[in-house]
Amino acid sequence: DGSTVVTIEDNGPGIDEDALEKIFIPFFTTKKGGSGIGLTLSKQIMRLHNGTITVKSKVNEGTTFTLKFIDQSI
Repeated sequence: DGSTVVTIEDNGPGIDEDALEKIFIPFFTTKKGGSGIGLTLSKQIMRLHNGTITVKSKVNEGTTFTLKFIDQSI
């Protein structure tokens, strides 16, 4: 479909639903000492490149981030 997809997956503790709804909001963090800008910045960078970043997660099963880059002609 003219795109490149990168999937990053782990089998960690997962992200609960409440946090999952907020993880791309600036300054939201669940980590002590975290700044809450990492995923916000990642989403902004993807938008600047006409791409998307999505996340799916299940508590006690893991999390999957999907980055979709739209192929562009040079």
